[in-house]
Amino acid sequence: MASADVKQLAVVANVGLVVSAVLSGASVVATRVAVQTVPPLTLAVLRYAQGGLLLAVCLVFVARSPVRVRRQDYALLAILGTLLFAAFPLLFNAGLQLTEASRGSLMLATVPVWSALLARLTRQERLEPRQLIGLMLATAGVAVAVAERGLDAGAGGAALLGDGLILLAALCGAAYGVLVKRLSGRYTALTVTTYTMVIGTLVLLPAALIEGLPAATLTLDGQTLLLVIFLGVLGGAVVWYLYGFALSQLSPTQVAVYVNLNPLSAMILATLLLGERVTGPMIVGFGMVLGGVALVNWPKRIPVASIP
Repeated sequence: MASADVKQLAVVANVGLVVSAVLSGASVVATRVAVQTVPPLTLAVLRYAQGGLLLAVCLVFVARSPVRVRRQDYALLAILGTLLFAAFPLLFNAGLQLTEASRGSLMLATVPVWSALLARLTRQERLEPRQLIGLMLATAGVAVAVAERGLDAGAGGAALLGDGLILLAALCGAAYGVLVKRLSGRYTALTVTTYTMVIGTLVLLPAALIEGLPAATLTLDGQTLLLVIFLGVLGGAVVWYLYGFALSQLSPTQVAVYVNLNPLSAMILATLLLGERVTGPMIVGFGMVLGGVALVNWPKRIPVASIP
């Protein structure tokens, strides 16, 4: 592929990530509202069943992408699907039952930090001193953000648990971004995203049935149904396809840095639509996380060759 084509695809990937980040921030708010009436497992299955079906239709009838995958890749696809579309929504939805959307989105802002750390552990990337400083700064930012409630034994204790669950969800998202690179070059982003979303939905389905999936689906009111459709189509199929496409063109840390747009859009929407209060510690914590991620992802300086 020509250098110009590579650069063009990188630009498209970056634009797609901006759209994905804004939709993800809106999805945090929509999930925060929907999960108050729809159980977390049921909401995840309804969301990703829609997204997986839509992507499967596009894969089979619209896109020129390989439908079949090699048998030896099923294990990795199963791991990826379980991480991103089973463990991630379970932890995330359960966490949002205990904490506010703006705080939950701030916890997701640590994805680039986890991504850089996992990439280093798997020897995909090497952390420099400034990146280590960035890791510590971002971690301290999360601590500042949760301190106002984390010290409270009452409602703050529940919020702290919710924050912790969403931090684990962020770790699952980062692990997906690092592991999925092993499939780069063999399949398109549409193929990988479709398989992993469908697998994750199937993993969650038995537990969702026990949770009461049929009854919860039949009792959805109009507003909640619209939220679920939004989460499935825009917050599911579109967001995760754009994310998968970007991962096929950029490094995990280049992709993960865009997660930091999520808290900004989520805090704005949560303030406007849900009346949530954005506190000083949250703003300071977000700034520290953003600064830490900037240090982690700052481009390396390329030495200029001297002229003889």
